[in-house]
Amino acid sequence: MLTATLGQLLNRGLPRSPRARQLCAQLAGKSVAIVVRDIVRLRVSSDGLTLAVTSDALGADASIEGGPLGLAALGGEQAQAVLQRGEVTISGDAELAQKFRELAALLTPDVEEELSLLTGDVAAHRLGTLARGGQRWARRAAHTTLANLAEYLAHERRDLVSRNEGEQFLRGVDALRERVDRLQARLELLARRRAQP
Repeated sequence: MLTATLGQLLNRGLPRSPRARQLCAQLAGKSVAIVVRDIVRLRVSSDGLTLAVTSDALGADASIEGGPLGLAALGGEQAQAVLQRGEVTISGDAELAQKFRELAALLTPDVEEELSLLTGDVAAHRLGTLARGGQRWARRAAHTTLANLAEYLAHERRDLVSRNEGEQFLRGVDALRERVDRLQARLELLARRRAQP
C-alpha cells in the first residue's frame, strides 16, 4: 500500500514538469534503492514514462542510504553538505543516483495540494497557512531561546565569551601575528645583510 501510494504521488507530478519527463525517459530501465535506516527499503525504477516503487530493494543500479532527516535534507539546498557529513551515503552508480535525486526533487508533492484532494481547497489552504505559521513561530522561538541561552552563559555565568570580547580578542591576535611576521622579515633581512661580505 505504501509503495503504491508513493508511486502515485511521484507519477502525478510527471505531467507537470518537462524536465522530470526528460529525466524519467533517460532513466528507462534503471533503478535506485532508497534505504531509510532501520525503517524501510524501497526501490524506485523507471520504464521511461512512469516510475514504479517496490519494497524489493535488491538489484538496484544505485543505492541511497541514510536516516529520515538526512534523506529529507538531501532534497533541499544543503544536499552537498549532507553528503559531506556522511548523513547519507551513495553507492553504485553515483551519476545515476544524482539523476534520481534531481527527479525526486522535481516530483516532490505539494502537501497543500495533496491535502486539498482530501479536505477541499479552503480547508487545505487554512491548514497550510497554520502549518507555515507554526513553523515560523518554532523557528523564531528556537532562535530566541538560543540567543537567551548564549547571553546567559556569556554574561551571567561567564562560561562563554561574549561576541564583542571574542571579536576584540581575535583582532588583537591578528594584529600580534602581523607584528611578529614583520619582525621575522626584519630579522631575516638583517641576517642576510650580516652574511654578505
